[in-house]
Amino acid sequence: MKKIAQFHRVSFEQFLESWQDSFEGTTREEIQQIYDEIQLPKRATRGSAGYDFFSPLSFSLKPGETIKIPTGIRVFMEEEWVLNIFPRSGLGFKFRLQMNNTVGIIDSDYFYSDNEGHIFVKLTNDSNEGKVVSVEKGTGVVQGIFMEYGITLDDDAKNIRNGGFGSTTK
Repeated sequence: MKKIAQFHRVSFEQFLESWQDSFEGTTREEIQQIYDEIQLPKRATRGSAGYDFFSPLSFSLKPGETIKIPTGIRVFMEEEWVLNIFPRSGLGFKFRLQMNNTVGIIDSDYFYSDNEGHIFVKLTNDSNEGKVVSVEKGTGVVQGIFMEYGITLDDDAKNIRNGGFGSTTK
């Protein structure tokens, strides 16, 4: 196996700003406790392709409800690699818990963005069976899989990223 990446936490200041944007009214002390308990993504077994991202909070979603979660995680990876984020199989299969952008794409240069490459997940309970999904803090909620990629022979991209969603098309 190639070792090409390493997970880190974003700074507390970045996490504080992101958390307050998603969950207004949370105190600084509560956010500090959440931050201190953030778990870095891990593979469950030697044969696992996916790195489980653990929920920093407990939550429940009724059908049609959405939540945006700042994970507190960033990832350094070598160029020519991308981290794809998918829902965990069991949550998707049992409850139709879906990521709003279907698959999250984390590029290697996102690590250096102004927001420190902070990875967010936005999830929706897309149940058509009326099921409520409940996730306990510390439960694996999404999984990230590293994939190597190539570029075209005539590629001449020279721009430098500074931001998240939509920043590569500006």
